Amino acid sequence: MPNDRKRLVVLGLDGLPLGLARDLAATDRFPNLARLLAMGATEIEAELPELSPVNWTSFITATNPGRHGVFGFVGIDPAAYRLGPIDASAIRVPTLMDRMTAAGLAAKIVNLPCAAPVSPLNGAIVAGFPETDLARAAYPPQFAQNLKLAGYRIEADTSKGASDFDGLARGLRATLASRKAALEMLWAGGDFDLFMLVLTETDRLFHFFFPAVAHAGHALHGPALDLLADWDRAIGLVLDRYEALPGEKRLIALADHGFTELVTEVDLNVWLMQKGLLQLAPGAQNEWDARIMPHQSAAFALDPGRIYINIKERFARGVFHEHVAEKLARELRDELLTLAYEGEPVMEAVYLAEEIYEGPLLRRAPNLVCLGRPGFSLTAKFDRTGIFGRFGRTGCHTAHGAIFCDTAGETPATTTEAGQLVARFLNLPEPKEPAWISNAI
Repeated sequence: MPNDRKRLVVLGLDGLPLGLARDLAATDRFPNLARLLAMGATEIEAELPELSPVNWTSFITATNPGRHGVFGFVGIDPAAYRLGPIDASAIRVPTLMDRMTAAGLAAKIVNLPCAAPVSPLNGAIVAGFPETDLARAAYPPQFAQNLKLAGYRIEADTSKGASDFDGLARGLRATLASRKAALEMLWAGGDFDLFMLVLTETDRLFHFFFPAVAHAGHALHGPALDLLADWDRAIGLVLDRYEALPGEKRLIALADHGFTELVTEVDLNVWLMQKGLLQLAPGAQNEWDARIMPHQSAAFALDPGRIYINIKERFARGVFHEHVAEKLARELRDELLTLAYEGEPVMEAVYLAEEIYEGPLLRRAPNLVCLGRPGFSLTAKFDRTGIFGRFGRTGCHTAHGAIFCDTAGETPATTTEAGQLVARFLNLPEPKEPAWISNAI
């Protein structure tokens, strides 16, 4: 294994809060998690909204959403008002992998969420959810073929949610086995400058069975910890290989957001309807059917807490000019901060886009970004009638408390800053600003 290159290993622990990690490590059932925490652990803040596509993109571009252009899982067609998934083709700046390839450095990446369709790079990659097609998720093609032959699974089936723990556990064990297989394929020879592996199984388990993990008295607490013991062994595989690397090296482990027990979902489109600001025609085919929104709607929301003013300069059925929209956004912020559930405030904060984002894509951002208090999951469906409710999930994301470990001892404030640490360690030159960026709308 070559000794003349310095290597960075990044371990992604999707959705893992530091507080829960410490509680788990204290049980002696998770020796590898305890090894990781012993390297030094702190908390990192998620970029808002506190979603995987926003935060893993912020990390692998080392920029905030106002520059990379990813604000959520879905976007909306400004002409037809159709919702559609956001994928890696929406990223408007070079990724760390792009910059490494340009600098002649090699990257090996396993299960990076929201990274498909993958681009050619010096190295190899298999993207993670929400992609399902290995042909779009993996590069080079021979690696994709090897993964297919090995029965690689990108994602577990979560369709039955909290009603089928055994089925979810089987699926998560299968994806853990797939991550291990890809790790074995790519690690051999040490021909990389960056190796990144993301374990997303925690996020899936926490969404549907967070109380089972957090509460010793829960009927599924033992089985949930048994599943996490398998996850801990996967962490151990990475740590063992890292410790065996010769030469200069560094390990960073991080989560893209935190997690907590769900209090209630909060549907912002229903709230806007009750305020008379959103008009929906009958006939929504599903919760994502935004096409039924008629011309007179003043505002609408997209998951998980993004509110857009229906601006004439931006949307085909726009109602307001931009100067009016700015005033309405501030008024909505004031009202949202008074929203309560069982006497408790729902919102921790409501931000104007320019307060949390910077960059040439700021005008594509939502006008307001809402941050719920821990336990309040902000949603935005187009077929619901009540603001509050629970719909099969028991855990939800938080912007605070995500785990961050660094053998170099640095403590970035956000996932964006963590990506900047990677760029500095690898001595990556700053990318040139694309010619189109000054005209971005």
